[in-house]
Order: sequence, then C-alpha cells, then structure tokens
Amino acid sequence: MTTGTRVLVLNAGSSSVKYQLIDMLDGAKLASGLVERIGEEGGRLLHLPLTGEPRETLRRFDGHDVALEAVAEELAKDLMGLDSPELAAIGHRVVHGGLRFTRPTLVTDAVLGEIRRLIPVAPLHNPANITGIEVARRLRPDLPQVAVFDTAFHATLPEHAARYAIDRAVADEHRVRRYGFHGTSHQYVSRATARLLGRDPAELNVIVLHLGNGASASAVAGGVCVETSMGLTPLEGLVMGTRSGDADPGLVFHLHRVGGMSVDQIDDLLNRRSGLLGLCGDNDMREVVRRAQEGEEDAKLAFDSYVHRIRRYLGGYYAVLGRVDAVAFTAGVGENSAEVRAAVCANLEELGISVDPELNAVRSRDARTVSPSYSRVAVAVVPTDEELEIARQTFALVHEV
Repeated sequence: MTTGTRVLVLNAGSSSVKYQLIDMLDGAKLASGLVERIGEEGGRLLHLPLTGEPRETLRRFDGHDVALEAVAEELAKDLMGLDSPELAAIGHRVVHGGLRFTRPTLVTDAVLGEIRRLIPVAPLHNPANITGIEVARRLRPDLPQVAVFDTAFHATLPEHAARYAIDRAVADEHRVRRYGFHGTSHQYVSRATARLLGRDPAELNVIVLHLGNGASASAVAGGVCVETSMGLTPLEGLVMGTRSGDADPGLVFHLHRVGGMSVDQIDDLLNRRSGLLGLCGDNDMREVVRRAQEGEEDAKLAFDSYVHRIRRYLGGYYAVLGRVDAVAFTAGVGENSAEVRAAVCANLEELGISVDPELNAVRSRDARTVSPSYSRVAVAVVPTDEELEIARQTFALVHEV
C-alpha cells in the first residue's frame, strides 16, 4: 500500500496532454496544465500552480515523452515532481474499455495489451491514451498506474438497452453494442447532484446532460446508469459541436452509393463537419446563440435542432426511469448557457420540470439549483470534474491492493 496522498491525472490526446495533480486528503488541485500541438511547430505548455503565476513554455515538443518530461520539470519547480514520495499513483483517462474493463484497473503489460486490442472501436482515442500510459510507465516504472475508463460507468446498462437489433452472432464477433462515453463525468455529476440536494445517491433518479463540444445524456437510477445516449462510438446521440448524433444508418449507404463518398469521407463528414458546425458553420454555442438572437435563420435552426434532440432524450429517459428527481446540466454548454437550459426545460411543467428565470441567469462556478422551490423535479447546474473523479477512483484502487 502506498503512503502518498497525491494523484497525478493524465489525459493524453493525439497531440495534447492535460494534467492535474490532486491531493486526496482534501481534493485540492495543487497544479494543472496542458501541453498542446505535440509533434508540431508552435507547441505550448501552460502550467498552472496552486499558488504563484501561470508559466508558459513555447517550443516544439517532438513526442509525448518529451511533453511529459517537460510536465515533470514544471512540477519539480513547485517541489512536486514525479519523484516526490507524496505521489501515490498516476491515473490515466482511457476512453474505451469495452466489456473487459468495467472498473478502474491497475495497468500491467497484459492490461495494456487488452486496451490496445480495443483500438478498432476507439481509433481516435485509445492510441493516444496508450501512449500516455507507456510514457508515464517509463518515467516512473515503480509507481502504480491506473486506467480509468470512460465506458465503465455505463457497463451497468441492461442488455436490452445495450444491444443493437442486429444479428447477434455478427454483433458478438465484432463487439458491436452500446458502450457509452463521458462516464467519469456522468458518475461524478450524478453523485454531486445528490450531495447538492442533500440526498443519498442510492435513492435518487437523475438525468445527467453533459453538454459540451461532445455531448451525451444518461439516466441514472439510484447511482446506477441504466441508459445513455452514446453507443458503440461517441457519434451516437445528441447533436454536438461537429458530430451529427443520431442519423438514419441508411444515410451512410446513400452517401456512398448516390453521393460517391468513400467510407473515410463519410466518417469525416459525420464526426467533423456535422452538428452545429454543419448546420450553421459555427460549433461555439455562444456564437450560435448570438447569431440566432440577431435573426440568422441557419443559427436558429442549429440551436433549435440541438435543443430538440436533448428534449427527445429527456422525455425518453423520464419514461425509462419512471420517476425523475433531478435533471443536471454540466460541461461547457450545460454549465454556461442559460439559453440552452431555458429552452430545454420550456413547457415541461406537466413533467414537474421548470427553471426560475432569475436563478437560471446567474453565472457561477458553484453547483446550484435553478428551478423554483416548488418544482417536483430539481433542475441543477453541476460543474463536472472528471479529473477529480479519476483521481478518486485511482486513489481508492491503490489503497485496495
């Protein structure tokens, strides 16, 4: 058992590394930062210590190993380097864990091999996550490394919710099912909502709306996820910044046969040139709202489509849960767009859902309710903290072993 109380959380992307150093005694964030444009000219490291001024380094970082070594140097300047005896473990965000990984897992060679086997179902994310783990293991081979999976919280989906209605043998052979994503956020926010309301998570039914550039919804019954909007990949579900969300599967065949588009072109269209961007040329909700308020029809269409899809899921999850105690908005759009929250909850008083215009207009970084005191369903704004959730799960695991 480790005696340290700090956890370094790493989120390695294809050309970036986000990190936070958290003291688990009180959840304090001792340092955080971002390395971006790894492998490119114009690389940048922004380090944010708990005390003192932010530090910025502008140079080329040739690989994730160079980037993480630079992160270690910045932490060492604050006397919190990777060699610190206070460091208990390193927690890694891994996007796809499939059915094999349904809880935080201590990384071994065998585990890393299994994560590598899942690359075909997460080709944009798992390779970068693996790179971050490999580099961290080289830098601190003696330190516990823990993988925390975006899909794990959704592993409790009932089989009837997780299955696609296709030939079972084909589905099983190719591991085709609904896995869900943003799990650490949905798990954190569902519990934080219970704390906000002074309720036991085990007795609370919550619909969590994680609305950022990527967006997803979940239905959480007594702390257990029973439905979520993303599926085999993060493309399914809500309208997002650049992703289409739900679309007729026949669209792919139509674009290929009639439009002459290749599979890669269709993939690029649905993942990078659709959603808000595809509808109005802008994937920043603040700009979409501004343009819609100024009367631009394409921006209004994008906003209305975005809200309509959320309301479809909200109503569907209400039916799945049978009783809803709270609706929680989180992530960049959910936390900051009063316009989106108001539009999603409009005319839902018969379901016990409404927002107080004055409370909804308040900007705050604190968790809060924005529904009237008499509402049957609490509408909450709960800032997500995926890094803290990863740190908690990592710390709990290393103290089990």
